[in-house]
Amino acid sequence: MKITTAKTLSLVATGMLALGLTACGTSDSGSSDDTLSVGVFLPGSINDTGFMESGYAGIERIRAEYGDKVDISFVEQVAAADYQQTLQRFASQNELVISVGGQTDSDLRAVAPQFPDVTFVEIGGPADAEPLPNLAYYDPQQAEAEFLSGAVAASSSKSGTVGFIGGVELPAIVNAAGAFGNGARFVRPDVKVLAPQYVGDFNDPAKAKQAAGAAYASGADVLGQIVNLGKQGIEQAAKGSGNRFNGGPIPGDCANPVYAGFVRTDIGTEIEYAVSSVLDGTWTAAQVPFGITSDKGGTDFIVCSTDPTVTDALSKAKDAVIADSVELY
Repeated sequence: MKITTAKTLSLVATGMLALGLTACGTSDSGSSDDTLSVGVFLPGSINDTGFMESGYAGIERIRAEYGDKVDISFVEQVAAADYQQTLQRFASQNELVISVGGQTDSDLRAVAPQFPDVTFVEIGGPADAEPLPNLAYYDPQQAEAEFLSGAVAASSSKSGTVGFIGGVELPAIVNAAGAFGNGARFVRPDVKVLAPQYVGDFNDPAKAKQAAGAAYASGADVLGQIVNLGKQGIEQAAKGSGNRFNGGPIPGDCANPVYAGFVRTDIGTEIEYAVSSVLDGTWTAAQVPFGITSDKGGTDFIVCSTDPTVTDALSKAKDAVIADSVELY
């Protein structure tokens, strides 16, 4: 089994895809008849401490668990203009194609019907999208985790004001922002929740820093976020202003005072599930939920405070989500 990738997409830009090369390696997947060939499409960086890095961790676990039973490759850092062409190339090389991120949805829905014998999975796409005969949707249910994030932010806030920074204004991110606000108000009805800001990019630290700075200047002292590499900018803004935010989806170090806690969303779990379901013949073209209310897991919140007000707020919020007794967004 091999893992192949490239740090640059100049190959796509110069037309080398047409010559049989892609950003993830050669045109020959190298898999035998009894080996499942899998291509994982990661539009962002595997070093983003976010969804892409979480997905890559799942790829590494698959490599360790399945050995030669699975030939898995991946591509990272793909420009939006190259999504469709790269997905087409992956589909021509693999039996299973897994795409991470709702920003790839329209391109994936265009490509999947062109390859009816290839199995596709989209992670993080629209929760109301209709699966295609060969395309399933895996929903991390980010809103569940962000409800908890809002509860921790509000209960940790000294100013009584919190806010949320999002990357691309996709339905799942908008819903997550709404859940953050509802979670904040669930544990602290008088909290002020600033209007969410969407910076237009998950991986632009400068834009995220600017948005966070504006939120802090408006009185927020704890923020929620879904911005991947953009977290670097939020961390800088928090450190410079003496404020905090909730990190994740990969938990970090609570010793860093800028973190109030961490949303844990394990995208790798969903990649592993896709591979195992194809291998054991249980894969179906359906909307498959993950998260706190699912038996498949993949979501949690790690709080950095030992303050009983904060830990109790998190516990109550989690119980309410599990009991389905609150409106997430």
